[in-house]
Amino acid sequence: MLPRNVQKDPETSLTWELKDEIMGRGKVYYAKLARGRPMFLAPRMIPYFHAVWGLRRSDEQRRLGRHARAVLKVLRREWEMGTADLREESGVKERAAFTRALDELQSAMVVIPTAAVYAPKFTYIWSLGIDRFPDELRRRVSRETALREIARGFLTGAGMTIPGELARVTGLSRAEAGRGNLALVAEGYATMLERGVYRLAANRVR
Repeated sequence: MLPRNVQKDPETSLTWELKDEIMGRGKVYYAKLARGRPMFLAPRMIPYFHAVWGLRRSDEQRRLGRHARAVLKVLRREWEMGTADLREESGVKERAAFTRALDELQSAMVVIPTAAVYAPKFTYIWSLGIDRFPDELRRRVSRETALREIARGFLTGAGMTIPGELARVTGLSRAEAGRGNLALVAEGYATMLERGVYRLAANRVR
């Protein structure tokens, strides 16, 4: 059973320290993505997730809330900034509204945390995702290709998926997860055992 304040527990806090170290190295994409779920992405998967959830700059005015736009304006000017300074500079002083703005920008794959600073007090450093992963975030792929490749990434690692599993793990709708899996069946990469149950094709198992 975990203690109530897990991040202050000496042993359990090592999980957060490891996460922050991996994030800081900049080799993988980390942010709160679909449904506000923190997730690591291998660089090769970034274009596919961005095709489904990402936001183009031309759509920002229409789709982002005013607090998210205020935070983004500061980051475009300053490049990177700690949480407290970013909240002050953006003018979004209310903590809950500021957190929602950051979550909105993360789920749109616009802003990411790039480092965690522990002293003199803990803070995240925030920056634009495109500054760290420019090629991956500029690459354009179709939504159908993205669904197929997200399904491929999951099935390659798991070997098999049951109803609702791909949607739960990735944040896709169940309908789109099904389209991704069926695309793998069509190319012979997977077999459908029954409705919603897919397994890596025998000739793909390593």
